[in-house]
Order: sequence, then C-alpha cells, then structure tokens
Amino acid sequence: MPKIKTKKAVTKRFKVTGRNKLKRTKPGRRHLLSKKTTKRKRNLRKKTLVAKSQQKTYSRLMGLV
Repeated sequence: MPKIKTKKAVTKRFKVTGRNKLKRTKPGRRHLLSKKTTKRKRNLRKKTLVAKSQQKTYSRLMGLV
C-alpha cells in the first residue's frame, strides 16, 4: 500500500499530547465577543481533547496510525 499523505489543515488544527490524544481549540472565539461574558470567553481560551468517536478519524488524517 502507498504511504498516506498527511492533511496539512488537520495538523494545523490539532496538537498531539504525550499519550497520543489530540488537543483542539474551542469554537466561538472569533467574533461577536461583546455579548459573551468574561467567564465564557476565558473558558473558550482553554484547549480541550477531541471526542473519542472522532479520535481515530483525525489521527488517521494526521498520519499517526
């Protein structure tokens, strides 16, 4: 089988943790920030892990598997 090319868009969006989990940024922090509370904006700054159901798909696109 040929080598799998990595999808560069996916590699820019996700970072790999030490245990091969994927970290992503939360959506909703680009615009319309004036109506959002400070607490909500602060929580949107934090990274979160990719859902277990999506993990396999994205790691394949990144060429990890």
